[in-house]
Amino acid sequence: MFSLSTEELKKKGGEITSREIKQQPELWKENLALYEDIKTDIKEFLSKVEASADGQKIRVVFTGAGTSQYVGDTLVPYLNLKGDTQKYIFQSIGTTDLVARPTEYLFEKEPTLLVSFARSGNSPESIAAVDVANQVVKNIHHLTVTCAPEGALAKRSKEEDNNFLFLTPARSNDDGFAMTGSFTCMTLTSLLIFDTSSQEQKASDVQKLSNMAKEVITRENEVQEIVDQDFARIVYLGSGSLSGLTREAQLKILELTAGQIATVFDSSMGFRHGPKSFVNDKTIVFGFVNNNEYTRDYDLDILEEVKTDEIAKDIIAIGQMGERNFTGTQFTFSEEQRLLPDGYLALADIVFAQTVAIMTSLKLKNTPDTPSATGTVNRVVKGVTIYDYK
Repeated sequence: MFSLSTEELKKKGGEITSREIKQQPELWKENLALYEDIKTDIKEFLSKVEASADGQKIRVVFTGAGTSQYVGDTLVPYLNLKGDTQKYIFQSIGTTDLVARPTEYLFEKEPTLLVSFARSGNSPESIAAVDVANQVVKNIHHLTVTCAPEGALAKRSKEEDNNFLFLTPARSNDDGFAMTGSFTCMTLTSLLIFDTSSQEQKASDVQKLSNMAKEVITRENEVQEIVDQDFARIVYLGSGSLSGLTREAQLKILELTAGQIATVFDSSMGFRHGPKSFVNDKTIVFGFVNNNEYTRDYDLDILEEVKTDEIAKDIIAIGQMGERNFTGTQFTFSEEQRLLPDGYLALADIVFAQTVAIMTSLKLKNTPDTPSATGTVNRVVKGVTIYDYK
């Protein structure tokens, strides 16, 4: 697929999405450079936020809708380990929840930094979440991470003293229906800002991630062989940050096939508690394998169990080689340097899942760039009525 000409991909309705998946390794390096240019400004802003808290811990609430929410779902487990937990409490809450029931998620007396993720910045819930947070929380600050400088959220950020704007690379503002580079760049931005690892380590991990994502592109035939199988269902499993990632992975297949492939996501351990009933002989089970040795055993155990059941069409482990590995089908990244922690590994893993999604869409004769034939699902959500909060 990635080797097809632009004209061939346009005929299939997948040129935009294919290009946007393929360019992510370059975007991540651009994103790192953007962060390095303004990291002093970001640190100064965070220092002001911390000073305003008067010794209290600050709730860092990652928010967005759909894929933008799943950025936070992926980040929080890793940042609970590697973020500055002496100063911050990290949480992920969708704008759809914040807007619908503000006082169940936002608290008047708790200093809060609302980190808003958005591709276009024009979804009605994005602005409404900022508004209700300003109404409910006395000590509120905002960090806006978006791809669109002309979007409503970015314009709003520029007008407020308590709101810091980080614009990800221009090309991360995906033109395709499904969010790809926008998701990974917003995730990477937040890792760069809140991860307490050294700048040298972060730069090294970004280089490693870029190499791993390029592997997915160059080894596309291996992915195509998986997709060429006769299946109608897909499961994504993982633990920690990779558990958060499963929701985004399953959404990509759901969006790009317009629901023609049924999907389920779960944590590796949680899957046994009912959702495993989803597996039949038309199901491919994908497992994002964690590099933490303790956690890895749980990820591998469920894959081995499903393999022993001999029901699924295929079971595939995705990740890096460790001391213990899956005895069945694997897509193993060949980079042999440091095993990445799950917060960063998620970015390489999702490129694999994005590739599975677009290949499946094309296999089903759908058009990935505009997958909703009915037009009832849109690139930017429409038809939302925002009510005054009182």
